Amino acid sequence: MENKTRITDIDSIIKDSLIHSQKLTLEQKHELENIAGQLTAPGRGILAADESSSTLGKRLVKEGLTNDIETRRAYREVLFSNESLGEYLSGAILNIETLTQRHSNGSLFVDVLSKKRIVPGVKADTGLMPLERNGIISVETMTMGLEDLLERSVEYRSLGARFTKWRGVLRLDKAAQLPSYDAIEINAAQLANYAAKSQAAGLVPIIEPELLIEGSHTAEEFAETMELILGGVYFALAKAKVHLEGTLLKPQMAMAGLNCPMKHTRSELVRLTLAFLRRRVPPAVPGIVFLSGGQSEEDATLNLNSIARAAGVGKNGDQSQRHLYPWSLSFSFGRSLQASVLHAWASGEGSSKAIEIAGLLARANALAQQGNYTGPHPSIMGQKKPTRPESRMAAIRNSNDN
Repeated sequence: MENKTRITDIDSIIKDSLIHSQKLTLEQKHELENIAGQLTAPGRGILAADESSSTLGKRLVKEGLTNDIETRRAYREVLFSNESLGEYLSGAILNIETLTQRHSNGSLFVDVLSKKRIVPGVKADTGLMPLERNGIISVETMTMGLEDLLERSVEYRSLGARFTKWRGVLRLDKAAQLPSYDAIEINAAQLANYAAKSQAAGLVPIIEPELLIEGSHTAEEFAETMELILGGVYFALAKAKVHLEGTLLKPQMAMAGLNCPMKHTRSELVRLTLAFLRRRVPPAVPGIVFLSGGQSEEDATLNLNSIARAAGVGKNGDQSQRHLYPWSLSFSFGRSLQASVLHAWASGEGSSKAIEIAGLLARANALAQQGNYTGPHPSIMGQKKPTRPESRMAAIRNSNDN
């Protein structure tokens, strides 16, 4: 009975997806393709600044700051203020809170970004919930937010967003036989439903099936599992008739588990990453934008740079390999574009220093997207933060005038 219920639920999700995808007109498809084209422009990538108030709040508190709406707004202002940012970033994923917030000059953040030719996007899912099988709560998860997604997506577009992101999370544990087939199937169906509804609202969906790096798995096991996951995702997208030319994929690079005793070389990780993508991602997909979770700022840049070169991107790439990888290969980094910015801003050096670092991090990864990064890296993580006698928040608020 449990299995029949599960299959019925997944079938209904796919059928609901078809209702939306089959209504797309040729004009709507062309618009989605144009937006995807902007997001995959050569030498540019996407800033992931869609952390929830809780997640960002923990990072603020760790830096000695207060987690309140004004501190979060002021930090976002610093993050978006570098005048050269549009040379290196094609898009920025926002949290719904940020989508309606304003710069201190009165401009909406979406307008600040748009003037820099940075396409605004927004996180569409509303978090995770545990999967339940046979009355038992599993460690595996599904994603919440499908019920009112279409209505919210229409609103997001009216507020200036042109793309969205949805994160499905899967766990790798060979001993526990995870991820389970159920988890892969339900997350794939949800991603397909999300993609269809986003496109119906005129928004390009970024599809993020994240495989966690917790555990002791090897990079080879990670890559093998990603093949299974991506096979499930693109099968669901095909059944739902999602317009692939108007989508992007956001995967993790091949990585060993945090507790894995083996050490992998960068070239091994690059080879495994490109292999699982080549075997499962259709050429109709215009772009793949990697997430940076679990990597240092510098490692994320170096790994992206190595992937670009191995895939034949740019003047330094192996051109004999380019035909094997038909998609744009770029970045959708969060902490790897933010950690040093927040650290500098919280250190009392003034907003100008943090704004400068935001631009330097974006530039480093834009160069890496073309395989042209040579260093040195602008990350300041690991540097000791100076102590300050005055109120931390008072100094930061004053520094916004710098």
